Amino acid sequence: MKHLKVGDTAPDFTATDQNGNTISLNDFKGKKLAIYFYPKDNTPGCTVQACNLRDNYKLLTDNGIQILGVSADSISSHQKFIDKFTLPFSLIADEDKKVIETFGVWGPKKFMGKEYDGIHRTTFVINEDQQIVGIIEKPKTKEHSEEILEIFK
Repeated sequence: MKHLKVGDTAPDFTATDQNGNTISLNDFKGKKLAIYFYPKDNTPGCTVQACNLRDNYKLLTDNGIQILGVSADSISSHQKFIDKFTLPFSLIADEDKKVIETFGVWGPKKFMGKEYDGIHRTTFVINEDQQIVGIIEKPKTKEHSEEILEIFK
């Protein structure tokens, strides 16, 4: 696993969102960005996290912060997740895990005594100059917006 750290320039990427649109890091140049990686659409923790960001979306955008979610789910899975929970931000469908691996959040995990490879729930907080100003490892799903806002204070 690659280990990015605070102070690093965020790695560039190009990927596809739930609408089939191409998104790259350069689309957010000059803007604050929280790019959050999560394991899977429609699972309990991921749903709570996405809904926390949805419920605080106006507060985040009022503070100039854009939100972008990333998982290895398909475009259609993302679209259903967005529709079901009325999510106001884009989700990248990273089925080939290129963005996930570029940010170094794919690796060994343990659940109920079993080891497997998967996405580590992690958020990278990036400033207007595309510099990583915060990394939230294991974000609190019910308080994630507050964690992001705290970094930009």
